[in-house]
Amino acid sequence: MRRRPDRPASADDLLSELGRLTAQALERAEMQRARVELAEALQRELLPAALPRCPGLRTAARYAPARNGLDIGGDWYDGFRLPDGALAFSIGDVQGHDVEAAAFMGQLRVGLRAVASFAVDPGEVLRHANDLLVSLDFGLFATCTFLRFDPEHGDLTVARAGHVPAVWAGPDGRGGVAWDDSGGLPLGILAGEDYPVVSHRVPTDGAYVLVTDGVVEGPSFSVEEGLAEVERVVRAGVRAEPDQLAAEVIKVAELTGHTDDAAVLVLRDDPAAR
Repeated sequence: MRRRPDRPASADDLLSELGRLTAQALERAEMQRARVELAEALQRELLPAALPRCPGLRTAARYAPARNGLDIGGDWYDGFRLPDGALAFSIGDVQGHDVEAAAFMGQLRVGLRAVASFAVDPGEVLRHANDLLVSLDFGLFATCTFLRFDPEHGDLTVARAGHVPAVWAGPDGRGGVAWDDSGGLPLGILAGEDYPVVSHRVPTDGAYVLVTDGVVEGPSFSVEEGLAEVERVVRAGVRAEPDQLAAEVIKVAELTGHTDDAAVLVLRDDPAAR
């Protein structure tokens, strides 16, 4: 027996199917928009509204969102005053680019602040924070640089956890990358990790600049090339206002072809304010 051919879809059937598919697409777009808005709100709330200042030191920071996925990531910067009057600063990058990465970043920032309230040494701060993250088993890890600034003597003590090194420059044109900061593993990977501490000084009338790898690494640049470009920018703009210098440094990310989010933290010596 011959099978009767299927009846061709009518115009009404086609319009009905088109309407159903359109409604599904709008629903998915609305859900994505809601996730992006949530991630952006988290990012705004979790980054500090202001950085601490003291006589002789001026600070500034910049953040640029990721280009892929949610318009959000796990990069952060922070600064706060310690109980003994010193200033603490941190910058870091959490694995991933989504709401979970942003939430983890917020927890890590709070954890670093809590540990720094009783641990004076930056290496000790990172060690305690690392052990806490490993014990909680979040399944994520983070790179971080944590530093302590002594306003009385102008000294910096710095520890790194898998993070890219800082860049410094003085008004005489000298500058460089702080490759001597050997550092340890990223936070959240291995319990009991040690984080060596090194001492630096913000050059008189100079700048000390920290970045995340979203600034210096991408399809077009290796980390070394990106840091060399940041060094060039910092040397050229070392006398600029901190906000202006931070804005110029984060532009390096446009040269690297980055898809990651990016953050910059600038510490600027200001002898006239002492």
